[in-house]
Amino acid sequence: GFLFYVKRRGKEVAFLASLILLSNFEVHRAAFACRVDMVLTVCIVLALYQLYRWYEKGMKGLPWIAALFMGCATLTKGPVGILLPCLVTGVFLLIRGISFFKAFWKMVLVGLASCVLPALWYLAAYQQGGDNFISLVMEENLGRFMGKMSYESHENGVHYYFIMLAAGLLPYTILLLVQLFFLKYSRPTGGIKKLWTRLVNYLRQMDVVRLYSLLSIVVIFVFYCIPKSKRSVYLLPIFPFIAYYLAELLIYLYCQKAKSLKIFSIILCSLGALLTLVFGMVRLGWIPESVFGGKHAAENIAYLHALESMPLGIDSIVLILLPFIVAIYLFVGPLKKKDYHAMTYTVIASVFAIFLALDGVLQPAVLNVKSDKRLAEKVKEYVPEGNLYSYIKVDMMRFFTINFYCGNRVLLFESEKPEEGYLLIGKKDAANYLPQQSSYDFEQVYESDKRSCDTRDNVRLYHFKKK
Repeated sequence: GFLFYVKRRGKEVAFLASLILLSNFEVHRAAFACRVDMVLTVCIVLALYQLYRWYEKGMKGLPWIAALFMGCATLTKGPVGILLPCLVTGVFLLIRGISFFKAFWKMVLVGLASCVLPALWYLAAYQQGGDNFISLVMEENLGRFMGKMSYESHENGVHYYFIMLAAGLLPYTILLLVQLFFLKYSRPTGGIKKLWTRLVNYLRQMDVVRLYSLLSIVVIFVFYCIPKSKRSVYLLPIFPFIAYYLAELLIYLYCQKAKSLKIFSIILCSLGALLTLVFGMVRLGWIPESVFGGKHAAENIAYLHALESMPLGIDSIVLILLPFIVAIYLFVGPLKKKDYHAMTYTVIASVFAIFLALDGVLQPAVLNVKSDKRLAEKVKEYVPEGNLYSYIKVDMMRFFTINFYCGNRVLLFESEKPEEGYLLIGKKDAANYLPQQSSYDFEQVYESDKRSCDTRDNVRLYHFKKK
């Protein structure tokens, strides 16, 4: 993206867009979690960039590099890797005045070229998996899009994506909200037909790079609003293009010395300083356990104690202090001197400082407590060797973490129907499922004191035997 925008928009826009992309919440979270959606995003976005370069060169020949990226995207997560880049580029060509027939067949040829690499893999997979593989492909792609899957998969309404987009753009959502108070509003004039005509004319006269970036956002967003299955990570391909628009907004704001940028800087750096101060209060034991209530109080108290007792080296102390240091610099430097250009980069530095403090110090301490590793070690004390069995009501769920730390020996109770052994089951599932198993005797030998990170329920271990 940096190289793409350097040539077309200048180094500063490209540099700012890259920093914004790396420092928004959704991209950071997905990358930190090592999601396969990040690979899909990279392939789709690079394919879009290459398709735009192909358009710049007069659409001569086939864009083989774009086709390669779309093929890799398809191998990562299905035909959507080909469909989305072709759909965005096809709409772009129509708005730019290319005839429907020419745009359609150009995209069909690009799509077919992109199918070469995936076709080889799908053929090999079919030879191994047969009809079961085809059924799975149809369900995970066409069935997911049409809302006809055999199980519920992250079903949400259209409003879900607007909420997730606002959350995923954090902390820059705060800037957009602040900016709303400084915009000048006027009533639209004319009927719907005139408004539509104005919109079409505006899009046709729009700068080409901005138009392509806008369509990449809108088309992909609308496409993912159609299926019932909705997850925030599906929107990842639109974030590089949103980052470009945010970069242009920041440059405009610091050139105009806008008050919204000043307010945003103060809010964000203050939040960073507050993070350091709250951690200091935790380390000094000033936050009592009584502040936590509800059914998850025990877990939250465990997180509190983990932060209180975690060992701190020089590197950890530096990372924790970084947000506070950046905040002090903002107030004694750019704010005092009214240097809006430096203010812009100080804000982004504050975001990175917050992420470094969270990822480098705070989150590892909390996630170590949250992990099921200690639960798996407890299970191994009761069942040091041999198979374990599990039951979870949701078909697609498993005790992944326990299975990993127990050496991949957790089998499905439903399919194995063993004579005797040990059963892993959630507390809620146990109340509903075990009474139905009248041919077995169950004796509880252990129950975890916290919820599993895989199933969000306390885990029980039962010894069972057929009557």
